[in-house]
Amino acid sequence: MKRVMDNNNFIRASRSLAIICILILANIIFSPSCKKEEELIAEKEKEVKLGVEVFLESHLDLVKGKKVGLITNPTGVNSDLESTINLFYKNPGINLVALYGPEHGVRGNAQAGEYVPFYIDERYNIPVFSLYGQSLRPDPGMLKSIDAYMRSFDTTKIGKIPESPMVESLDVLIFDIQDVGTRIYTYIATMAYCMEESAENGIDFIVLDRPNPINGLDLEGPILEYPEYSSFVGLYPLPLRHGMTVGELAKLFNDKFLEKKVNLTVIPMQGWEREMWYEDTSLPWVIPSPNMPTLKTATVYPGQIFLEGTTISEGRGTTKPFEVFGAPWIDGFELAEKLNELNLPGVRFREAWFTPSFSKYKGELCGGAQIHVIDRREYKSFESSLHIIKTIMNMYPEYFGFHKEYFDKIMGTSKVREALEKGLDVKEIIISCSGELINFSELRKPYLLY
Repeated sequence: MKRVMDNNNFIRASRSLAIICILILANIIFSPSCKKEEELIAEKEKEVKLGVEVFLESHLDLVKGKKVGLITNPTGVNSDLESTINLFYKNPGINLVALYGPEHGVRGNAQAGEYVPFYIDERYNIPVFSLYGQSLRPDPGMLKSIDAYMRSFDTTKIGKIPESPMVESLDVLIFDIQDVGTRIYTYIATMAYCMEESAENGIDFIVLDRPNPINGLDLEGPILEYPEYSSFVGLYPLPLRHGMTVGELAKLFNDKFLEKKVNLTVIPMQGWEREMWYEDTSLPWVIPSPNMPTLKTATVYPGQIFLEGTTISEGRGTTKPFEVFGAPWIDGFELAEKLNELNLPGVRFREAWFTPSFSKYKGELCGGAQIHVIDRREYKSFESSLHIIKTIMNMYPEYFGFHKEYFDKIMGTSKVREALEKGLDVKEIIISCSGELINFSELRKPYLLY
């Protein structure tokens, strides 16, 4: 009898164990797929629909029967990487008659500061006007006398001009370019100049909005002193890091700074939220300019751009522009050690050695460091870069120097340089900017779309 009971207990225990194993196996088999499905739903909910996609789906009435000019560059693509130029060209509801390129050109084939000429596009057989060559803003002829304007130039330089007359004038000018979220970038000045000239010539202006890649919440740096330090690399009184999209900036510019208001329409994105970094959008990254290869570059750029105004290489001519920095007279080991001793939030420094292929110290071996952002929520590019400058000033006073006029121009003020030269603590400089940032935060509120 006892043996029978033991056998029954064994059978019951075996059955229980089998049931448990089946449940565990079922959980292993089915849970990942359920989790994956939930993740896919969450990702789909986070998908961002670009302004160009919203425009093509819902707003073609804005250009019906009108002649369209497009300001764009390689970043003008949809979420499937098809160019806005091609999307417009093949759409029967859009009469695309001219292209306008910012710094680096419509195709992105010109280096920083390189002159970009006019030409006839071989693929689309329409004129392409440079907004970073003969002029930084569109001349009236580029908008209202296109055929005559193009024929007035040396055809050997701009390519074969069609024998049949080209269109004479535009009705609407559309802007579709990815910005990088920093005041010191020429694309938003190009947009502002085109808005001004469109207003003068009675042309409608449409902005197809795109994300601020380094999020729409964080503000950093001094406000540009306007108009004393206004230039093509910093036109209006914005902070270094403004936390706005190009569409929001266009609304601000039109309301606050344009003497003659343009008939402006901004096509907002769908699904973008202010706390998003570019990688949160599920959109492909297309380099906005030759020295902005990755989101990591854009993350450090707001502070590292100021190295351009010093005798320190900002890493142009390397595969890590703005992430690496140094000079032939710097010991990278000592510099990285000094910088890491500061325990700056969200960042670590690693000694680096590099030889730029162009730009500052071309062909010379430079010692320096590479920035490694380990927590971008804590990292402050402007503050970090001021510490870099101050540290190198103290370590190499006989070699370090400011290119004062340029440094002040991109900083938007001389006060920061003067404070560094006086030996003021970086935290004092940061505190001096805080009041301005609070004021700007209030100023921008009416223009925020998200």
